[in-house]
Amino acid sequence: MATPISLAYQPTSADEKWIEVILSEQRVVAWEGAKAVMSFSASTGLSGTPTRVGQFRIYQKYLSTRMTGPDYNLPDVPHTMYYDGGYALHGAYWHNNFGQPMSRGCVNLSLENAEQLFTWAGPVIPQGSHQVTATKNNPGTLVVVHQ
Repeated sequence: MATPISLAYQPTSADEKWIEVILSEQRVVAWEGAKAVMSFSASTGLSGTPTRVGQFRIYQKYLSTRMTGPDYNLPDVPHTMYYDGGYALHGAYWHNNFGQPMSRGCVNLSLENAEQLFTWAGPVIPQGSHQVTATKNNPGTLVVVHQ
């Protein structure tokens, strides 16, 4: 698994879950403390629509949702995890070019990788529900986006 880049984030405990998005590598790494537990190729924002750098928390998750913009209308986008306004980590069924910038700012993952990350990350979706909003008792996982 990946080694932290002088840890992009300093976890508060050995089991704290956090997600690192490394734009220069087009990679997503899931961490538990300082231990990488998953690592995937991703597709982040194109130069005209870059993925924002910073620290965020997943605030809402959907098993699937419609995503729209001025030049796209995508139904049933799977395993969507919103972390900064309209920016999300999610599955992408419309391309298979992971490892290259492809998006309008979101972090695209393969369908399989998006499902794995979605299941692992908080907030936890209640059994039988389609979506969840993070709360104090069901917090969202930290997302650290950097170059």
